[in-house]
Amino acid sequence: MSAIDDLPPLREVIRDHGLSALKSLGQNFLLDLNLTSKIARTAGRLDGVTVVEVGPGPGGLTRAILALGPEKVVAIERDVRCIAALAEVAAHYPGKLEVIEGDALEADYRALVPAGGRAAVIANLPYNVATPLLIGWLSTDPWPPWYESLTLMFQREVAERIVAAPGTAHYGRLAILTGWRAVARIAFDVPASAFVPPPKVVSSVVHLVPRTIPLPCALKALERVTEAAFGQRRKMLRQSLKSLGVDTTALLEAAGIEPTERAEQVPVEGFVALANHWVAMRAAGAPVSR
Repeated sequence: MSAIDDLPPLREVIRDHGLSALKSLGQNFLLDLNLTSKIARTAGRLDGVTVVEVGPGPGGLTRAILALGPEKVVAIERDVRCIAALAEVAAHYPGKLEVIEGDALEADYRALVPAGGRAAVIANLPYNVATPLLIGWLSTDPWPPWYESLTLMFQREVAERIVAAPGTAHYGRLAILTGWRAVARIAFDVPASAFVPPPKVVSSVVHLVPRTIPLPCALKALERVTEAAFGQRRKMLRQSLKSLGVDTTALLEAAGIEPTERAEQVPVEGFVALANHWVAMRAAGAPVSR
């Protein structure tokens, strides 16, 4: 394990502060500083950037981020037991680390970063809130968002759902939301043995960069159309989209999609077209399909 600062090794920090990972909080501590440094570097240059970290735990990834010289790190930690350990990191990097005790799902992220300043999210996300957090960051309005990039740890299966292409088994609503508003890639995998305690799954680090100008579409409309399409993903779209309350044959024709296609075959652009035409048909009082 390579040293990135002269703070105590993470195993000592965990021992001295009595930090056992809590399953109820989705905690798995990453102790390998080589890996935490690799995660931090995946985000790119951090000088001048305010980094938001969720679930820092004993501070392993926090230290790796700080070592790269960001403007500041704002760490949101729900587990009060970790606050004292993080305070030691803050003391080692005066003025560079702000620790907020609270629930990341309820945070006002725009208020955490300077107005007009550069920001990024880097986090080994607790597994039990990882997907809701990502959806929240991708659904934020106004757009472009308050961050320049997201560098996040997920279970491998969730990572595959995020980056999935049409026609693959993992392609679904999460891949469409991601593909609409961001460019995402799996940077690398992290074995279970790297964590304490080791999870039962392989993890993956995903790097996402928001699209400055996504295809024009109302978020709520896209969500409604994908919900209908993938709610019955084994059925042809002419059947699965009937819950939208318009003539599905006319809707699919307007979007340039064959009525016999299934949801997993339609690219992001196709769903955007469906959502836009659905909105237009409803506004025009189009007849309901029978």
